[in-house]
Amino acid sequence: MGLHKRAPADMILDIVALTEDRQTTHFETREPITLYKGQVGTIVMVYDNNVFEVDFSDNDGTTYAMETISGDQLMVTLLIVEVFA
Repeated sequence: MGLHKRAPADMILDIVALTEDRQTTHFETREPITLYKGQVGTIVMVYDNNVFEVDFSDNDGTTYAMETISGDQLMVTLLIVEVFA
């Protein structure tokens, strides 16, 4: 599993999902939270050695977690959004 090898600049803003649960702290409150397998985030930075900074945000775009995660713990997703007129 994990992310396909692509140019780092091409991976910025990719939508990814966790492949396992992850314990962390809330971005603002610092309270303990769990990010669950399948939870969706956005790659905002690509580091060496298949490591990524991933932003997890609510529906209003407010960040609740910002995590540095190995590509082995992520999978790229396809997010389809329906827009109603």
